[in-house]
Amino acid sequence: MFILTKIADLVQIAPDDFRKQSHIAIEDNINAKYANKVVQKIGLCICLWDILWTSEGLIGQGDGLVNVNVEFRMVVFRPFKGEAIVARIADQSPEGINLATDFFDDIFIPWTELPEGSEFEPSENLWVWKEEDQVMYFDNNEMVRFKVLSEEWHDQAPSKPVEVVDATEEQPVPTNAKPPYKITGSMSGPGLGCCLWWE
Repeated sequence: MFILTKIADLVQIAPDDFRKQSHIAIEDNINAKYANKVVQKIGLCICLWDILWTSEGLIGQGDGLVNVNVEFRMVVFRPFKGEAIVARIADQSPEGINLATDFFDDIFIPWTELPEGSEFEPSENLWVWKEEDQVMYFDNNEMVRFKVLSEEWHDQAPSKPVEVVDATEEQPVPTNAKPPYKITGSMSGPGLGCCLWWE
């Protein structure tokens, strides 16, 4: 679920950070730039693990920033295919179930990957698994175990500016419909589904 990834980057230290020790200023800048951000084809960066190498700092002309080339390792969330993970049910729809962990919200279980015999109850807005004479519910905020099937990457390129025709009426704020990193999983299998079922 968590991996260490080696990254090389140029870190710019502002004059405000000169009062700090150099390694602390570098760590703070790396965490500010990468922590809680998705790097394409790498994963969700959690925090700095360690610094492997740094160059001598060079002061940039005109801005006073110190430029330091750094090699470091980050703790990254990127589960492998087939890995079993525990998450919480965030939302349900006829298309499937959305899950979330404490730090990652873009996990989706399509209805085809729910246990055989699962049905969506529109009146309750939740999925139900009917097995023989038992009825088991996928309740919101319930802890579930799922298996990772695939991951999707979407480049978050900025959108072009929207022209405002009439300043008096509110324009909808454009949002990226697709998350930068999305995990698709399955709950059809032994030991998968709501954790309470298997206790």
